[in-house]
Formats: sequence, C-alpha cells, structure tokens
Amino acid sequence: MPQPVFIESIGLLGPGLNGWQQASAVLLGHTPYVPAATELPLPAGLPPAERRRTGPTVRLALGVGQQAVAASGRDAAQLPTVFASSSSDGHNFHAICEALAQPEPLMSPTRFHNSVHNATAGYWSIAASAMRTSNVLCAMDGSFGAGLLECVLQAGADAEPCLLIAYDTGYPEPLHSQRPIPHPFGVALLVTPRPTPRSLARLAVTLTQAPATAMPDDALEALRRAAPAARALPLLAAIARAETATVVLDYLDTLQLEAEVASLGNHANA
Repeated sequence: MPQPVFIESIGLLGPGLNGWQQASAVLLGHTPYVPAATELPLPAGLPPAERRRTGPTVRLALGVGQQAVAASGRDAAQLPTVFASSSSDGHNFHAICEALAQPEPLMSPTRFHNSVHNATAGYWSIAASAMRTSNVLCAMDGSFGAGLLECVLQAGADAEPCLLIAYDTGYPEPLHSQRPIPHPFGVALLVTPRPTPRSLARLAVTLTQAPATAMPDDALEALRRAAPAARALPLLAAIARAETATVVLDYLDTLQLEAEVASLGNHANA
C-alpha cells in the first residue's frame, strides 16, 4: 500500500461547474448537470499592468487555485505548487502564429512572455507573493494524472502541503480542429501529507494498466474526454460521494493511475 496523502480542499471551474460546492451536488446527482459557458473570474491579486496582460488561461488557473487556497485557510505564499496543462495558452499561440505568418512578422513582448509553458506559474507567484518551488508539467491527455502523481509524491517526500493546479483552455481554429478542447476546465487540489480538521479524503495512488474510469452521466463523460484537466472528474466524483472507492485516471498510453479514495467526513468543506 503506497503512503497516503490527504485532499484538504478543491477548486473547480468548468462548463456548468462553478466551484466545489455547486459541482459536488452535480457529481452526486443531486443537481442535474447543465452545460454552460465556463465562468472565468478576473485574476485577483495581480497589479493592474499584469492583469491587463492575462488571458483566459491565467484567469482559469488562478481562479481554481485561489478557490482551493481560500477553502483551506492557508497562506498561498507558503505553498509549493504543481501546474499541469496539456496546451497552456492556445489562444496566445494562435496569435503568435498569425503574427509570424505576416510579410513583416512582429512579435509582441507580451505575447512572447505568455508563450512559455510556465507563464501561468509566474503570474501565480506575483498574485500570491509566492517564493516557493513550482513545477510545471505537460503530458498531453495525461496531464492531470502527471500533475497529480507529482503533487502526491512531492507532498509525501517533503512532508508539507502542495497545491496542484490543472487547467486547459483549448485553441481557436484552425488548431482547434487538430486539437479540440471545446471548454475551459480547471481543477485545483490542496494535498497534505497528514490529515487536518479540514481534510476531505485520504488518497493513495499507484500505477495500473486497467482502463480509465468513465463517468456514468453521458454529458459528464463527454466533458471528461474533451478536456485533459477534466480527466479529474472520476476522482472528484469519488470525493463528492464521501465513500471509499477506487478510480482509474488517464496517465500514459499504456499506464494509468489507480487512486484509492477514502472519505474523512468533511466533504462539504472544500
């Protein structure tokens, strides 16, 4: 049995999912799932000049991260972070490609610094005044699984809390046709090495070759498959149910993550 860690709080934004309290009712089946545009908040904590430079990707990542931190009551500046995204800022990449295709290509400095995969982590460090370590990962459709594995191992090895922020916003056309991610989706998990009074669930992760767990609701399953960060939905549903359960999450082509989840009775406190 691998060393368990604990989920203390959750942040969540997606189509028809606006925060853990509302989303957990949907995942429990108490409220029908009604797809709607993802509500992206303004990036709190950034100075006006930095806020103007941000796009949907930064607003999504900061939004879910700040939800999780607020629910935990912790100081965001003191939390190591893991960021995971399959594509980062696809709209910014599209704009750069358009600019480079012009007869006289000109590159905006803002576009350039937003193009790197760790740009979101940089904005987070400014908004949270954070000076702790930050890892930024990409693993195509397994990006959430890669981020979760990194966060779990880091929290266990360093014996301190770690914040996972996974997010995807997709691309405009023509890139959308090649890599369709129709809806922004982001999730944040605050992982601790020991249980706390706020802990929602105990989590133990191992590797497996079993197929990934599907969502029983067709619309939620379509969402799970559409956005790499939404591969978190089976895990989130297990936490919402406040039961002991095992779910399998996408990771690599032939290797998945098996997550054993046990409720600690605080499922309403996220």
